Order: sequence, then structure tokens, then C-alpha cells
Amino acid sequence: MNLIECRLSDYMLGCIQLDNMGCAGSSQTKAEGTAKKIRKPKAWKHPQPITKSQLIQLREEFWDTAPHYGGTKEIWDALRAAAEADLTLAQAIVDSAGIIVQNPDLTVCFDERGARYELPKYVLSEPKNLIRSS
Repeated sequence: MNLIECRLSDYMLGCIQLDNMGCAGSSQTKAEGTAKKIRKPKAWKHPQPITKSQLIQLREEFWDTAPHYGGTKEIWDALRAAAEADLTLAQAIVDSAGIIVQNPDLTVCFDERGARYELPKYVLSEPKNLIRSS
């Protein structure tokens, strides 16, 4: 069989192939029918202890500039909504937006056209060394 086209979204569903007779078929992939379940990132530390307000400022700066890194605003908006939601809702958002999750903690994702989206851990969870106000 000769592989003729395999876009990123096809990879998740099975690549289009032609056999020697010219008939199109679909190959089976391990990921077929199984989307990656997302999870919160592993515990992490910021280089310096930061306050909740500093963390919020970092997050706002990232989301304000994220669309300039490439991809579409709609996917960035969906990723933000997923990052700020509980895991069940986040999974539903990712699935309905057609986001392909490479890393289950959402740090690396792709859209159906193959654009890459990288999210820093600070938009997904709080650091271990967050300064709690008293």
C-alpha cells in the first residue's frame, strides 16, 4: 500500500491509503476512536515564589499575546476556556473544538489543520511555591 495523504487530523482517525488496485481505504491506528483524556499538569515550581496576583498577571499576559504565536483565535479561546474549567468540562471543550491533545496536561495541542498550540503550566495550574495571602 502507498500512503498518499496523512494530515494530522487523519492520523487520529486513520490515514487515507491506496492499495495496488487504486482503491481507497483507511488504515487502523492505535489512536482510532480513543481521544486522550486530559489531566492537570504535574506539580511544578515557579523560579521564584509568586503571589496569586502575579500569577493572574502572567496568565493575562499570555492569553493576550497567545494568538500572535499562530493558530486561530477560536482555538486559543477554547484552550483558555478549557484551562480555566474543571477537567470534565475541559475535556468536553477540547473534544467539541476538535483540538488534538498531544500531551494530556494540555501543554501541547494541535488544531485539525496541524497548527501547534503550546500552553505554559502557569495557565493550567498553580505552582507549589505560590505565596498564599493571609
